[in-house]
Amino acid sequence: MEYSNVSALLEKYWACETTEVEELQLREFFAAHEGTLPPDLQEAAPLFRYYHAEEGEGDTMPELFTDVRAPWETATIVRPFWQGWMKYAAVLLVGVGMGYGVQQFIQKKQMTEGSAYAIRDTYNDPKLAYIETQKALQILSKNLNRGKSQMEKLSYLQEATEILEHDRN
Repeated sequence: MEYSNVSALLEKYWACETTEVEELQLREFFAAHEGTLPPDLQEAAPLFRYYHAEEGEGDTMPELFTDVRAPWETATIVRPFWQGWMKYAAVLLVGVGMGYGVQQFIQKKQMTEGSAYAIRDTYNDPKLAYIETQKALQILSKNLNRGKSQMEKLSYLQEATEILEHDRN
């Protein structure tokens, strides 16, 4: 086989496009040419020589296993009597827990519907509700304005810092 054909086969091999017959040709070529090869073929030579050397050895499996059965294959597993019932007890426990949770939810819902703390409209007069809302918003505004004065102090500090930095330069 000519070197140009081998180079073309190698390009196909690296692109994963070769058939088994072409790979066999490459293995046989590199096994037969252990001497000097062109530099572009020397790189792949050890790989294909290894494949050729290992080709015959992987055909048979060494005799490691015998027909004697392993101890765990012949022994019967004896479980305690209660172990089979544990899965049923777990399902029962989950069911009881879910029933208890639903019952607690229903009781809580009934308590809030009948109690004085249930969420409902507390003002029958819209004018009174409007006055109470204005009071709440005034308290909120007062507290927000307190924070605004602190922020103004920070802006004065920032201006002073900028003046000092400008004077240094």
